[in-house]
Amino acid sequence: MFHGLFEEGDWSVPKRYGYGAGLPIAWRGWAVLGMYLAIVFATTLAPLAGVAVLIIAMTVLVLATCWLVVIAQRHARGGWRWRWGED
Repeated sequence: MFHGLFEEGDWSVPKRYGYGAGLPIAWRGWAVLGMYLAIVFATTLAPLAGVAVLIIAMTVLVLATCWLVVIAQRHARGGWRWRWGED
């Protein structure tokens, strides 16, 4: 199911200014972003269930954010570096 996450290729273009990746350019990039947004949305419901669920939800959110950063950095065209607009 997740074998496509380990394939080589560019899923996003670099930002013109600043550090990091821009919007996805491939369906896999959009799928990863969609999964991350679904996790973020699901964690907004956690405070309704109690403190224990909130702690678990925040842990899941931190792990999902780390996962998104690693995947986005691995599949960004040209890698991540500071850009001043000349590239």
